[in-house]
Amino acid sequence: MEVPGTAGSMLADRPGGVYALRLDGRDVAEYVWSPELPASTAPRPFLHPVRTLAGLVVTDARPHSHTHQLGISIAAPDIAGLNFWGGRTFVAGHGPAWLDDHGAQEHQRWIRHTDAELAHTVGWVSSNQTTLLDEKRTITANMLGEAAWVLGVHTELTNATERPLPIRSPAALGRPGAGYGGFFWRGPEVTGPVRLLSPVGADVPSIHGRTADWVAAAGADAKSREWTMLFTHADETTARDRWFVRARDYLGVGSSLTWDRPLELAPGATIDRHLLAVVADGTLTADEAAEYASAARSAT
Repeated sequence: MEVPGTAGSMLADRPGGVYALRLDGRDVAEYVWSPELPASTAPRPFLHPVRTLAGLVVTDARPHSHTHQLGISIAAPDIAGLNFWGGRTFVAGHGPAWLDDHGAQEHQRWIRHTDAELAHTVGWVSSNQTTLLDEKRTITANMLGEAAWVLGVHTELTNATERPLPIRSPAALGRPGAGYGGFFWRGPEVTGPVRLLSPVGADVPSIHGRTADWVAAAGADAKSREWTMLFTHADETTARDRWFVRARDYLGVGSSLTWDRPLELAPGATIDRHLLAVVADGTLTADEAAEYASAARSAT
């Protein structure tokens, strides 16, 4: 049965809690908006699989090494002492530890869902169902030519409590370089080396912990088919956030809400961030990546 306000292509034979983004008659991503996950993962909506136009999968979800990493998602390791990232919690003076402190993100209501746009509200709740954050999340898909498309992820996070909410990364608690929290992409397994590109350098030390107009990672699958993921900002506020980049042990790129200092969100205040991810077939050059970054911002 079709739900009022939905596109006709949202078929009833899809698994419950999953919608597809479609471009030019092709499924390019699946959004798991109501996942069934253990509490230790900090359950939350996520995008996986995300595919190039040629069908190459460019995300991973629940890999054995980090079962709490979920394709493309929005997550935070410490909000007022609760873990909305999943996995172990970094404890100052001790290190990572398994704690019973995980929160969850729960779908509240749909604003709209069509082939190329999904918008809904999400509650960030503690284990006792106290809502800390009210979120409006919008996900879009747009074509960028014959070999690439752009995924937009726009989040508005509002403090739903009557007290200030501190948002901290592990770096803010004393773990050097671990400034993650916010938008995060977990890349797929790759064969051979991963190529990193950005205007500020072409390796992890040059990019990690810095701001840059865009960041790209290119790899190949088991059949040597090449792909590139390029990340850029859609507004000047998001452009001021630093990049988290990992290419050892696993491949991941994030845009950090806060790096090594706590971000305190006043009651009723809102954090607004808008990220764009260009999903391209083939390996891009630096000039091509810069052109795609500019085209992606123009398409939003």
